[in-house]
Amino acid sequence: MVYAFGQSPVFSLIPTHLPLSLRSPRVIFAIGAGAAAAAGLASYVLTRRKPTAEELERERRELLARIGRITDGTIMDTMIMEARSADSDVAEATTEADLSLLTPHMIVYNYRIAGVTYECAQDVTALAEFVHGIRTDLPIQVRYAPHNPANSIVVAETWSGLRLSSSQQYRTGPPVETPESTDGFQ
Repeated sequence: MVYAFGQSPVFSLIPTHLPLSLRSPRVIFAIGAGAAAAAGLASYVLTRRKPTAEELERERRELLARIGRITDGTIMDTMIMEARSADSDVAEATTEADLSLLTPHMIVYNYRIAGVTYECAQDVTALAEFVHGIRTDLPIQVRYAPHNPANSIVVAETWSGLRLSSSQQYRTGPPVETPESTDGFQ
């Protein structure tokens, strides 16, 4: 190719065997931007932080506490993990009153929706402060996902369907009399 005096090709690095449509500066810029975007996306996918199992479970509980429907249920069992010590007499000396004060690590419950009975379990080790002193003899409320009724919870950070024991013990004997006030009015 012969150019006029003082003129040179603008894109001398672009091969001349490419069709004219691929030699356009706009097409070259678009291909470069697309390649950079693909490289950035691949970098993000490969280096992003994966959520842990605890984070996924917390997000599931938050979702069900926010949008889940409520139904009645029954606690079938609570599983309490005991710390075994070398001294077996200490483990045997645990009284029935002490067992009621332990915090469960797993709650097994069932509920019924549209004629189908679901039996589920929820690991509550991360929610120990919310399940301390639960009453297993009373009905509970269960939150479940409307599109998947088997996905359910009985307790979350922002909601609880459990009945907790009161701070005062129930008395079966005669009422305890309180001392009369001494201010002169009776």
